[in-house]
Amino acid sequence: MPEEKRSCQNCEQNFNIESADFDFYKKISVPPPTWCPKCRLQRRLATFNLRTLYKRVCDLCKKEKISMYPPEAPYRVYCPACWWSDAWDPLDYGRDYDFSRPFFEQFKELWREVPILGLSIDLPTEKSSPYNNHCGHLKNCYLLFHADFSEDCAYGTVVFRDKMTIDCSLLRLCELSYDCINNFKNSRCIGADHTIESIECVFTRNCTNCQNCFGSANLHNKKYHIFNKPYAKEDYFREIKKWDLGSYKTYQELKKNSEAHWKKFPPKPRFDDRSVHIQGNYVFDSKNCKDCFEVGGAQDCKYLLMMPEGPTRDTYDVTSWGNNMDLCYECCVVGENVSGVKFSQEAGINLYNAEYCKLSTGGSDHFGCVSMKKGKYVVLNKIYPEDEYKKVRERIIEHMSEMPYSDAQGNTYSYGEFFPMELSPFPYNDSLAQDFFPLTKEEAEQKSLVWRASDAREYAITKPAEDLPDHIKDVPAGILKEVIGCVSCRRGFKIIQMELDFLKSMNLPLPRECPNCRIGKKFQKWLKNLRIFKRACSKCGAGFETSYPKEETEYILCKKCYLQEVV
Repeated sequence: MPEEKRSCQNCEQNFNIESADFDFYKKISVPPPTWCPKCRLQRRLATFNLRTLYKRVCDLCKKEKISMYPPEAPYRVYCPACWWSDAWDPLDYGRDYDFSRPFFEQFKELWREVPILGLSIDLPTEKSSPYNNHCGHLKNCYLLFHADFSEDCAYGTVVFRDKMTIDCSLLRLCELSYDCINNFKNSRCIGADHTIESIECVFTRNCTNCQNCFGSANLHNKKYHIFNKPYAKEDYFREIKKWDLGSYKTYQELKKNSEAHWKKFPPKPRFDDRSVHIQGNYVFDSKNCKDCFEVGGAQDCKYLLMMPEGPTRDTYDVTSWGNNMDLCYECCVVGENVSGVKFSQEAGINLYNAEYCKLSTGGSDHFGCVSMKKGKYVVLNKIYPEDEYKKVRERIIEHMSEMPYSDAQGNTYSYGEFFPMELSPFPYNDSLAQDFFPLTKEEAEQKSLVWRASDAREYAITKPAEDLPDHIKDVPAGILKEVIGCVSCRRGFKIIQMELDFLKSMNLPLPRECPNCRIGKKFQKWLKNLRIFKRACSKCGAGFETSYPKEETEYILCKKCYLQEVV
């Protein structure tokens, strides 16, 4: 079909459906979308609570555990150990489909009755790293979010295949790193920003294949540079000895001076290394991808977000996870060996041909299921013979069009629409939708979305951050017992043993902000870089796309001119 312009039924703005899009929808047998790409993203993100955690009693073992669901949420919530166990059977909650009622009404009831997973982590991770969320294959990690295959790491978002990192986000294949963001294949780096394949670099930005560089930007294949000035090896080490990073005051001054120095150099216009035919940013090792962000190993995809672990093939509108996926559509937190999964949330791990599922793991041919573990030909947690399953599925799809669900705004949901936002199990302000598409409490409630006020917490602060020793060598052993008052949000936090050991071994100061503030600041910085602006190269005049608007960065270069200027 030729390209068409349609009106979004949610925001009423026009959006395009390209000819290749129609081919994709036909291939996976779904109708074209009735919501624009931004509204579809907001709808998915409203079901995704990444970093807001609570204490809640497990509804099976009755022990107080950490959960992404607030205590009052009307769901049956099990801790990971109980949910992954054989102590209960999701088929016990199966029921027949009622053709006198809309599908989403019935699914909402099932969602509230079947036990759901309190933290999105696997069983091995739960045993060694229980205080993380939306993570897998972790060992001895703490407060990581959207992370995989990492060990001895703490305090970060999007941390993949890393070892011994603290306060780092958007990291892949790094080790012994601290206070870094958007790094790849680095070792022993500190305060590095968008630095790749480098060793022992401190406060560098947009540097590649560098070693022993300090406070520099836009270096390529360099050694022994300080603020972009080359030094002999002996002179380099003699010079940097003047700065003791173990001092908090010194660390902060050098970080501030480095960031000021970086502004003298044009930023890298876009991050699409080892990729061709790309639209978006932070797309690596990929081909033929449009409107994709923080994606790796993808091909022939569109509207992907936070999927750094490939391969991903022929997939549209999926947010988070990936890790061997194809022919999937309109999903959030879905991955690890999946194919043909549509309109599902928090599902995967060897799952095939599943639609409208929450927490289906393994098996195939699931429709409208919650917390199904394995099994075939299942509708609303009830198993059918194969032939009957196919007939029931087709009847439900027809029924969803004959009797669509309507939300509080008057939007209709037939087959082909993701879950209505008002069905989300999370308060809107706990979800990632609030980060990407912020609403006020009044705006959220007008849309019939849940809004949760912050708990009035009282912390017995035993040591204000301002009273901490300036230097790590002066930190007493008793610091682990102190409750420190964050200088930003004033909430209490503690230093953990692995963190203290790491800081001492690397000669780095104690933090003055709580983990939530430290992680949040890096997340917001990354979020800002997901914007796309059309700019003209300051050198050759060619048009290109970048995440830097003119009011923030006046001098900007296209990719070709940038590569010519990098030294």
